[in-house]
Amino acid sequence: MTVCIVTGSAGLVGSETVRFFHNKGFKIIGIDNDLRKYFFGKEASTCWNLEALQKECPGFVNYHVDIRNADEIERIFAEYSSDISLVVHTAAQPSHDWAAREPYTDFTVNANGTLNLLESYRKHSNDAVFIFTSTNKIYGDNPNRLPLVELETRWEIEESHPYFEKGIDETMSMDHCKHSIFGASKVAADVMVQEYGRYFGMKTGVFRGGCLTGPRHSGAELHGFLAYLMKCAVTGAEYSIFGYKGKQVRDNIHSYDLINCFYHFYQEPHPGEAYNIGGSRYSNCSMAEAIRLCEEITGTRMKVSYVETNRIGDHIWWISDISKFRRHYPNWNLTKNVSDILQEIYDCNHERWCGEKS
Repeated sequence: MTVCIVTGSAGLVGSETVRFFHNKGFKIIGIDNDLRKYFFGKEASTCWNLEALQKECPGFVNYHVDIRNADEIERIFAEYSSDISLVVHTAAQPSHDWAAREPYTDFTVNANGTLNLLESYRKHSNDAVFIFTSTNKIYGDNPNRLPLVELETRWEIEESHPYFEKGIDETMSMDHCKHSIFGASKVAADVMVQEYGRYFGMKTGVFRGGCLTGPRHSGAELHGFLAYLMKCAVTGAEYSIFGYKGKQVRDNIHSYDLINCFYHFYQEPHPGEAYNIGGSRYSNCSMAEAIRLCEEITGTRMKVSYVETNRIGDHIWWISDISKFRRHYPNWNLTKNVSDILQEIYDCNHERWCGEKS
């Protein structure tokens, strides 16, 4: 039996991981206690996605366990032990704004929870591959110091800058800047995962995502940019833009493309490695450009408000340079851009969202 443990198994990336590796013949063990509902309210609950997984993936088992509970986490790892060949850790508190409300909760979920998993992994299945979904927020607001130019619908980096062609690479410092509480807790987890690879020689990998997105995202105002934006477009709810004139740029990677990265890393791990991963120049947009695309897809004009104050730790311009991962895994490619992703989010969710509205 080849076991894959997936934390946050009912979330966007977690559920895509469950489906992907179930189709590859793995026995999938999920760990998800729907903490997203606590973070963002009942509309962000992932119960609907968990129910879908249990129907679609025969043999999938989910443990309703909090990753902060070290004893329970170790019990799960001890049960499957050497059968575990892959751990994909996606569970997290993912919001800047929410983290500032409860810093202790944010840190214990993101940092301590990750350490609990790493230690159980080291004790019981240390020959497995351990993949961690980090974030570009580990770089804090350093990207905002880049030479940016205001264009009609977006901010853009000066064409003479080395980042213009491919985006921001892994050499950017994560030091001497403001991160947000969330960014700081993810830095701790990111570095610890690297350390288990470099210090203990274990097969760990870190993926610093831009905007991770797809049709199974339970988008909420504080997290889930494209999914929440499209939900507002479908239901007629007002969408709030926070600062930077709505021209802040994000690169967006479809969850399937991200999980395919994980699969390539699993097959040929580079222990302790960290990768910037996102839509790159292939798949990116500003807030204003995403709103226009949503209006084109739905055929309706969105209700939009503007708040002058930007969110703490928010990036004005972020495009991931994914060339390092491509050098290591040249057979991997992105398959879906922003337009493709938004259309898929709409096609898969508009009936459910309209039903919730009524």
